[in-house]
Amino acid sequence: MGLGDLPARLEAVRHRIAAAAARAGRDPAAVRIVAVTKGHSLAVAQGATAAGLWDLGENRVQEAVAKMEAWSGPPVRWHLIGHLQRNKVKRAVGRFVLIHSLDSARVADAVEAEAAAQGLVQEVLVEVNVAGEAQKTGCPAAAVQALVEHASRLAHLRVRGLMTMAPFTGDVAAQRMAFAGLRELRSRLTAGGCRLDELSMGMTNDFEAAVEEGATLVRLGTALFGERTT
Repeated sequence: MGLGDLPARLEAVRHRIAAAAARAGRDPAAVRIVAVTKGHSLAVAQGATAAGLWDLGENRVQEAVAKMEAWSGPPVRWHLIGHLQRNKVKRAVGRFVLIHSLDSARVADAVEAEAAAQGLVQEVLVEVNVAGEAQKTGCPAAAVQALVEHASRLAHLRVRGLMTMAPFTGDVAAQRMAFAGLRELRSRLTAGGCRLDELSMGMTNDFEAAVEEGATLVRLGTALFGERTT
């Protein structure tokens, strides 16, 4: 698939987002697309900006940094959507507008130390393993409140919201259950005084269910660019 197809595919995606938002009585403008460029070339990432996509998502810090250092286009907002290991914190902090995958107090403390050293505040989302899948990363739902409260006390972190991945299934009811679980968890935390504006949930196979359940950020790769090259 070439970049020439991207405007039409993006228009189709936005139409689907708008329809899902309408079904839920939501404003589609409240849903932002993070274009997942992991595994795609620098040219594809730059083509995304030509189509009006300014939020780019990467899974691996090393791949993302290589693209950032080679970037010659207009400024974009880079998102780290993959698992963040403590040994990658130094390279990640300050480079990404939002880290979607904070999942432990140890990683929070490492991000805090590096952000303090750089004299900045790093915005993060707490990743939640809502479905309790053993093969997935993310903080267990029962431990999220403690992690959010811990991270919120750190001077150089700003917790903006929560992130999850639904089980990979065509069962829309199972998808919605995971997304509703994250939304309800956010509601409980905000009732307790935490401000959590963002819900990062939904990918190519399930983003419409995510929008219906309150997603503010949807992470889309294949729907926009086709299958990855790596």
